[in-house]
Amino acid sequence: MSDFNELTAGQKWYVIHTYTGHENKVKNTIERMMAPGERLENLVFDVKVPTITNITTDAKGNEKEVEEKLFPSYVFVKMIINDESWHIVRYISGVTGFVGPGSRPTPLSDEEALAIGGEEKAKVDAFAIGDEVEIIDGILVGHSGRISEINDETGEVTVIVSSIGREMPVSLDAKAIKKK
Repeated sequence: MSDFNELTAGQKWYVIHTYTGHENKVKNTIERMMAPGERLENLVFDVKVPTITNITTDAKGNEKEVEEKLFPSYVFVKMIINDESWHIVRYISGVTGFVGPGSRPTPLSDEEALAIGGEEKAKVDAFAIGDEVEIIDGILVGHSGRISEINDETGEVTVIVSSIGREMPVSLDAKAIKKK
């Protein structure tokens, strides 16, 4: 594998193809490997098997709820892709491979991730320009700042953070901050 580049850098959603009926088994295996001290602890961040609940009626007229997979034979994984994570996930029992050309995983676009419910747009309505906030995600965790701009379309905010005696604007997802 070995030639991952900037297109696959950072946390992204990838699609794993599985044997039919093995989606939940693969999901559970990956979740176990995400536990503290396990091999995928800092490489995999979320696993989804999107489902929908339908109400069906049997021959006697009884209604019951049935959970159906939206994408049979597929598991969605938010992960940092590198040789190690690719190899571990690729060789889990029930996995046939990553979706992408050849054996090269292709990350989902932001729109595709939203469509599967993997990423929710942050609600910027809760914030106003001038709000004092604390950063709760990313490399600036623990820093505080003041909101200077809000982009409703992207769900991003610009926070003025004071660091090393200087103020600097930082663009963040609204999910990465909380009001003080």
